[in-house]
Amino acid sequence: MSSSDLEQVIEQNHRALDAFTKGDPEPLKSLYSRSDVSLANPFGPPVRGWDDVASTMERAALNYRDGEATAFERVSAYCTPELAYIVEVERFRSKVGGDDETAQFALRVTTVFRREDGDWRIVHRHADPITSRRPPESVLPQ
Repeated sequence: MSSSDLEQVIEQNHRALDAFTKGDPEPLKSLYSRSDVSLANPFGPPVRGWDDVASTMERAALNYRDGEATAFERVSAYCTPELAYIVEVERFRSKVGGDDETAQFALRVTTVFRREDGDWRIVHRHADPITSRRPPESVLPQ
């Protein structure tokens, strides 16, 4: 399996994230491993295991509607025959939560892929809204 195969999966992931901002988690869920998978998203603590990851994605998708992915800025990437990762800043436009106004936002994301039965699958995703420098005090509870 070549890195070009991985690039195809990354493009699928980007299209799935576009659907996610419209409230549809299914395309994204289809890219995830069902084995030893974890997710850390901006809406709650990290979860592990397919059932918890799937339900977390479903809940998270309910926070978005009428959205679109607008850009994916690659920061870093690395690929071995069995494991790969990307670090990106993902940019979106969507209605978030109960707000009727469309907002622009960005997420700092690390996605880890593993080759399973000849296909690349997402085994971990960490996303948070930290995309600019912050003061040291920002890590303290408020």
